[in-house]
Amino acid sequence: MAGVHPQDDLLKMTHRENWKVQHERLHVKHRGHEAMHAEMVLILIATLVVAQIVLVQWKQRHHRSYNLVTLVQMWVVPLYFTIKLYWWRFLSMWGMFSVVTSYVIFRATRKPLSCRTPRMVYKWFLLIYKLSYAVGVLGYLAIMFTMFGFNVFFRIKAEDSMDVGVIMLFYGLYYGVMGRDFAEICSDYMASTIGYYNKGGMPSRSLTNDICAVCGQRILVDVEEEGFIEDTYQLSCGHIFHEFCIRGWCIVGKKQTCPYCNEKVDLKRMMNNPWEKTHVLYGQLLDWLRYLVAWQPIIIGIVHGINFTLGLE
Repeated sequence: MAGVHPQDDLLKMTHRENWKVQHERLHVKHRGHEAMHAEMVLILIATLVVAQIVLVQWKQRHHRSYNLVTLVQMWVVPLYFTIKLYWWRFLSMWGMFSVVTSYVIFRATRKPLSCRTPRMVYKWFLLIYKLSYAVGVLGYLAIMFTMFGFNVFFRIKAEDSMDVGVIMLFYGLYYGVMGRDFAEICSDYMASTIGYYNKGGMPSRSLTNDICAVCGQRILVDVEEEGFIEDTYQLSCGHIFHEFCIRGWCIVGKKQTCPYCNEKVDLKRMMNNPWEKTHVLYGQLLDWLRYLVAWQPIIIGIVHGINFTLGLE
């Protein structure tokens, strides 16, 4: 009949008939796209495989440059999304962390190195390590709290408690990664500045038995002398250090060598507290997050670029 529009026919149909018509139209619109979708999936898989091979080879052959580029991307990529999505809370915390960490790195790269700088560096990154670990655990517990429905007993909406858990977990993991990477950079630089061992692994200058090779202070001091009154720890190589210094060197800075003679150190011997064994697993989790935050957006961007070049929508 003249004057009857398809929209009028849709209005007269039942909801089920209307859904069938819409589904048929969508199917007709995308008919023949199966091959394109399969091609896009293959491009994604191939890019992921090639990227993983390239990253592994780069990390093995040029470990220092790989870590530096990854750290820069870890620092920049979240900042881009923060500004784009107006996440001002994260931006403020990111700013405070960046300012303090920049000052710590500045102190760690000064020559001559102040005798108190290594201790300050380890204190700051150990604080970040503990805070990020605690926040990450609380975030994980909040997520589990919501998934098991305990939020109902406290009259908290599931969306709110889940959002809090996810945000806290991300904060903990992100700053955990950043803290560990910056701590390693500072540790490497201070080791070369202190100069107790050279590239060959031999001490470049002698050190008396009563001096801690990390902070440069005396191990045992008299009451009236300036120094650190602290428990000591002896490594398997026989060298003695302040406990806080060597634990910061090995655990926070991920160093498994003696700061003085560069001999291999067994981290398990330093873990007197059984709860500290989770630190190793936590470090592996941080390594996975480093890949997801720093490199995954780059890889996805490459995939989109290939699809756009080939005319795949």
